[in-house]
Amino acid sequence: MRPVSVWQWSPQGLLLCLLCNLCLGSPSPSTAPEMRAGSQDLRFRLAGFPRKPFEGRVEIQRAGEWGTICDDDFTLQAAHVLCRELGFTEATGWTHSAKYGPGTGRIWLDNLNCRGTEQSVTECASRGWGNSDCTHDEDAGVICKDERLPGFSDSNVIEVDHHLQVEEVRLRPAVVGRGRRPLPVTEGLVEVRLPEGWSQVCDKGWSAHNSHVVCGMLGFPSEKRVNVAFYRLLAQRQQHSFGLHGVACVGTEAHLSLCSLEFYRANDTTRCPGGAPAVVSCVPSPLYAASSGQKKQQSKPQGEARVRLKGGAHPGEGRVEVLKAGTWGTVCDRKWDLQAASVVCRELGFGSAREALTGARMGQGMGAIHLSEVRCSGQEPSLWKCPHKNITAEDCSHSQDAGVRCNLPYTGVETKIRLSGGRSRHEGRVEVQIGGPGSLRWGLICGDDWGTLEAMVVCRQLGLGYANHGLQETWYWDSGNVTEVVMSGVRCTGTELSLDQCAHHGTHVACKRTGTRFTAGVICSETASDLLLHSALVQETAYIEDRPLHMLYCAAEENCLASSARSANWPYGHRRLLRFSSQIHNLGRADFRPKAGRHSWVWHECHGHYHSMDIFTHYDILTPNGTKVAEGHKASFCLEDTECQEDVSKRYECANFGEQGITVGCWDLYRHDIDCQWIDITDVKPGNYILQVVINPNFEVAESDFTNNAMKCNCKYDGHRIWVHNCHIGDAFSEEANRKFERYPGQTSNQII
Repeated sequence: MRPVSVWQWSPQGLLLCLLCNLCLGSPSPSTAPEMRAGSQDLRFRLAGFPRKPFEGRVEIQRAGEWGTICDDDFTLQAAHVLCRELGFTEATGWTHSAKYGPGTGRIWLDNLNCRGTEQSVTECASRGWGNSDCTHDEDAGVICKDERLPGFSDSNVIEVDHHLQVEEVRLRPAVVGRGRRPLPVTEGLVEVRLPEGWSQVCDKGWSAHNSHVVCGMLGFPSEKRVNVAFYRLLAQRQQHSFGLHGVACVGTEAHLSLCSLEFYRANDTTRCPGGAPAVVSCVPSPLYAASSGQKKQQSKPQGEARVRLKGGAHPGEGRVEVLKAGTWGTVCDRKWDLQAASVVCRELGFGSAREALTGARMGQGMGAIHLSEVRCSGQEPSLWKCPHKNITAEDCSHSQDAGVRCNLPYTGVETKIRLSGGRSRHEGRVEVQIGGPGSLRWGLICGDDWGTLEAMVVCRQLGLGYANHGLQETWYWDSGNVTEVVMSGVRCTGTELSLDQCAHHGTHVACKRTGTRFTAGVICSETASDLLLHSALVQETAYIEDRPLHMLYCAAEENCLASSARSANWPYGHRRLLRFSSQIHNLGRADFRPKAGRHSWVWHECHGHYHSMDIFTHYDILTPNGTKVAEGHKASFCLEDTECQEDVSKRYECANFGEQGITVGCWDLYRHDIDCQWIDITDVKPGNYILQVVINPNFEVAESDFTNNAMKCNCKYDGHRIWVHNCHIGDAFSEEANRKFERYPGQTSNQII
């Protein structure tokens, strides 16, 4: 029986690969569609997801090449003509902006103008075949009436095998040991999940390109050669169930369903004669290497990275940022597609891209936008090797920042931890699995010192997004029959992939507060805020003021002066203050709200306002070697929306005991002339220093990215005046930032200790 050749496009990537209505075999005269005059060289099909058999993205094959139609000037009349080309009686609707996902290849028709009575789309007016100024984000689709034209026969519509799907791919090790199999699995027989279950792939014609695509789907950046002879010998002793053969990939596809696939029919009696199951071996990235030795051996020095992801809740996802001339910037989403996204994912040690995100779906970036209209073939080793356009600020805005979601290896870490007692699956008391084979048990975590960073790791490990709260008391969540505390002293940096990568006391459990009441809990969320300080404003507004002590009673009461102020001759004398304005933006995807509710806010009679957070910002003066010589702190005198972007409305206002917070797209301004908006530098001697500002320093409120909460500036103080310059924000605590931080004559180190 001749196999059916099926092509598929799935914009969603993994798991969503409908293969109905797509058959590219050359039709015989008896099965060819009834082509009308003018349509002799054209074939039509519906594609995309999610859809039904009578709806989808319209694709046309012309001169042997499949392409799409742009939605510019598209109307219901054009949809009527196209539905009849596809064998349906009429259209009930049409779609724009690639509702069924963006297609690939040529955009055959643009500005299509039909009356609705045409016998063929070739009779409609357009810009001409292949003449278009659109992108695949503008692909048109149709919704046809589920009623066939009498006698219509179309080889593009698979009536019998339209249910065939490639939903999932996995590697099955040829030999499974008695112990627990190490994860992730990097080598084995390729199996695809079809509606009737898991099936193997015949290795006839199998290529390294096919292996590359499979490894990418499974979360691995590359493939390697495998001992095929060993597996063929093994295959002779085993029964196999083949469901797929004739796989032909170019190697740049993000999913196997984008390759040419041939499925066996249900009544095929002979499958894969003389062949064996296809075998693939993948190379894991250092991030997922089995041993720490591999990590050290394969990982690159931190300073070499020129591409990174920011703002993602899960590993392998985030806003794409690139390094150019020592400055990190974002990528404009114009023409951003799965090929470019896959290049980023593989460059960072993940698999191919599951999604290419546009419209700042992972939050807006800051600073420069370095690249636009990136066009990758998918074979490039780095995003920087892809053709692209350098742009100015006028060409693109941060509301168009590109992002990615990459395919990740399955590690099984989510099975070693769980939440219990919560009102939803996003919250609860944290329970961890400990012990070896045969003696596994669940236990609780001591709540001592448990905080946001630890909760971030738990939420990431469970695939539940960001951490809203890390709770040290969970008496209101019933733990059921799990009462033993099995872990204590957990300390995480917040970047770990699982809780067992964090530091803790090991097998020895030491808890200051005993009982299940004081065990760790989390509340997770799919979105989070992201605060960013306007560093240029700090630099522009910095100045020195000598303020009389008799005007500083309120500031002293709120602990906004240096400790030496306590022994001053009140109310005589003065304090020298470094003052500046601070404007704090929320560029995340959730409002920044105080951790504590209004019932616990503290009223300060002296200034007549409520503090919703005891410490909102740290202000420090450091010597070049990192020694702190002066410090200040800013409580949240009043967190509110001072100003917002044009399309955003203010939500938070402090007046009349109102709600406090910062809305996404808004910013809170503390002017330089407000009390405590300063650092008391009375005791600082003339010299060269570093001004450091850190927002949300104790991680009390969850954010999608804490690395941009710090700002550093050079400052020179001569005893009378102060110069603040070279303010920069971002990874202010990283070694990379310290290396490029400006050095003064005689300066030995800028590293913070």
